[in-house]
Amino acid sequence: MALRHAVLAALLDEELSGYQVTKAFAAGVANFWHALPQQVYAELAKLEKEGMVAGREVVQEGRPNKRLFRVTGEGLAELESLAATAAKPAFLREDLLVQVQAADHLDAGVLIERLAERYAFAEAKAALFEEQLRRMRGGLGETEFLLRRASRVGPYLTCRRGRDFERANRDWCRDVMEVLRARQAAGEEA
Repeated sequence: MALRHAVLAALLDEELSGYQVTKAFAAGVANFWHALPQQVYAELAKLEKEGMVAGREVVQEGRPNKRLFRVTGEGLAELESLAATAAKPAFLREDLLVQVQAADHLDAGVLIERLAERYAFAEAKAALFEEQLRRMRGGLGETEFLLRRASRVGPYLTCRRGRDFERANRDWCRDVMEVLRARQAAGEEA
């Protein structure tokens, strides 16, 4: 998958400005695709040039004009082509995993601090995703929302994946910290 596909997916529900697309990335798409705002703007320009999105100028009084973008038939065909292609498995590349890999040769206290920071980040991010899921459901239970009420389930399901990913990160950090603390305590006793 390329950035182009993530931008097209962000534009499926409505016409958005470049600023709104970057906000959509921060609120939802970022749980599975990271992009800087300037990358999103550059991709929108490429997609428009290729006919996958159509842009239109909106004149605003007292503010700079803005461009709104929407997915075209060509853009939707590009997403359909992506969906027809087997997805490649993702690979983790995370500094913290390298640090844990080297745990036997590093200061456990420092490593525990790094794990605690990542734990707190994952906890906070999972809570944000959970709140976003609650807002999407609008007071409905998840099953009722997904099977009976939701007009679109894709954004909900990707948000749920982000929540579950961060919960797994949180739990892993907790488990590793427990192991390192137990090993520290055992080493102090010896």
